[in-house]
Amino acid sequence: MLPLQILIDGFAISSLYALGAIGFTLIFGVSGVLNLAHGGVMLVAALLGWALAGEAGLGTYLGTLLGIICGMIAAFITYFMVVRPIQRSAAIPREEKEIFVLTGTLLWGIMIQQGMAYLFSDNPITMRPLIPGVLSIAGVRVPYNEIMIALVCWVVIGLLWLFVNRTKAGKALLAASMNPRGLTLLGFELSRIYLLAWTLYGVLAGVAGVLLASFLGVSTNNTGQLTASAFSIVVLGGLGSVSGSLMAAYVVGYLETVTAYLIAPTLRPLPALLLLVLVVYVRPQGFLGRR
Repeated sequence: MLPLQILIDGFAISSLYALGAIGFTLIFGVSGVLNLAHGGVMLVAALLGWALAGEAGLGTYLGTLLGIICGMIAAFITYFMVVRPIQRSAAIPREEKEIFVLTGTLLWGIMIQQGMAYLFSDNPITMRPLIPGVLSIAGVRVPYNEIMIALVCWVVIGLLWLFVNRTKAGKALLAASMNPRGLTLLGFELSRIYLLAWTLYGVLAGVAGVLLASFLGVSTNNTGQLTASAFSIVVLGGLGSVSGSLMAAYVVGYLETVTAYLIAPTLRPLPALLLLVLVVYVRPQGFLGRR
């Protein structure tokens, strides 16, 4: 029954990775920002959602919703207080702004990690399951919560696809990732497009954070690992490629799950990192990347 257990658990973990990585990819594709505070944004959603649900007594569902909102706020703070001031600074040469944004978001992520550790300590926390109960599939016991998490991830991804491909604002986002200069010539305000992208990113990272807390649990020590996982997935899939990120998320998720079950849980990130090194040497643009 172990192969079935790996198949089920790997699918749920990969779905969570896909949800988190798509937000990371969206930000890079639209605004060219590699947000190294990504793990911190997810951590804010997870920890504050857990605290509001349990410590504040608001209940699992309201706490989860408020956790997602807290993740959105953390994304807005990242954009308005870290990213945009650097991008608009006249003191920083244009060709150096990208490295300044990388450094700024990295430092901001560390600040989030330390602030959350001060407020909540570095002990792992787990939110109560959104749906209790266990389902037996061919002798494998699977929590209903795990099944629901995978479904929610794909519902959110599907809604994002519909928004991008079926709405005017979504198509403007898509155009901004391809030709921002042409979009401005059509009368669109790029600052509004970027704000929309960061809003969607905040929702995706917030949902991924609270679902992760409900499934695997999180601690402040996971901040760097969460960012590294998303970065690895995005590079493997191809920078700016959503479909590539989806593919890479499942490759990484199943590699980690197989390693955790068959070798040791402490070594689960290692195969994905080795694969990343191999892909960078053999195919630097990733699975489906074009640049």
